[in-house]
Amino acid sequence: MTIRTDALTGSHVAVASHRQERPNLPSGGCPFCVGGIEAPDPYDVRSFVNRWPSLGDDRCEVVLFSPDHEASLGGLGAAGVRRVVDLWAERTTALGARPDIGYVLVFENRGADAGATISHPHGQIYAYPDVPDVPAGELDRAARNGCALCAESPGARLVSTAGVTDATWQAWVPWASPHPYGLVLAPARHLPDLPTLDDAARDAFAAVLADTLSRLDRAFRAAVPYMLWIHQQPSQGGPWPQAHVHAEIVPLWRGPGVMRYVAGAELGSGWYVNSVDPDDAAATLRAATGPGAPT
Repeated sequence: MTIRTDALTGSHVAVASHRQERPNLPSGGCPFCVGGIEAPDPYDVRSFVNRWPSLGDDRCEVVLFSPDHEASLGGLGAAGVRRVVDLWAERTTALGARPDIGYVLVFENRGADAGATISHPHGQIYAYPDVPDVPAGELDRAARNGCALCAESPGARLVSTAGVTDATWQAWVPWASPHPYGLVLAPARHLPDLPTLDDAARDAFAAVLADTLSRLDRAFRAAVPYMLWIHQQPSQGGPWPQAHVHAEIVPLWRGPGVMRYVAGAELGSGWYVNSVDPDDAAATLRAATGPGAPT
């Protein structure tokens, strides 16, 4: 594995040709179920080093959300997601303490359309040597202009909220979201990373995340493929007073079963075209109530 920088765009690329050999589908049963090759013993949540890493030196980990093969992150409920949040925070601390790691990115690709080759509920963690371009850009803008998340007032674009006083988390559709039904989840209080969250803030994050993901599935009446990632302060080179921890969710559908494809004009220009008005997306998700969901 080598890390290269494209001379034209400045993009960083990890060339990991060994991943071409990884199996698309496991043989001999699910490796993430209890008793499988990656989970020989019973567990509630579990993390381990990825056998097919995109980055070397044990920088890539898999996180198992539940031993239940048919579960989903949103379907775990607030208590189940809280166990995942705690593991995310634990691994952020452990990986971030390494002197060769500058940034810890937590993420999930849900569904085959998002590239997940195993349907068992799981996500991943990548630990980068430096701060990647996207979170670095957010940090730079916040340093220059102030924290956009603290200034956010979602109003009619608010989808979900949980917690009390300074432990509140909110989920909303951004005013200029480039993605149909794209969402941002953030604490009302300016907190830098997952390990900093206290019990009340972790409970609120878990509740909002479980509710928001469940609303997506109810709105589309299906298991919606999505990508989820968490941006937090870098682990080296601080202090980072502008960092405000937050999660972003990008569903891959623009309608039930209808893929949202990113066009050449969008990739070639950096200008995205969203066919769903963010106010309408938020209204649809707010209306997607059901058992276990707040009204």
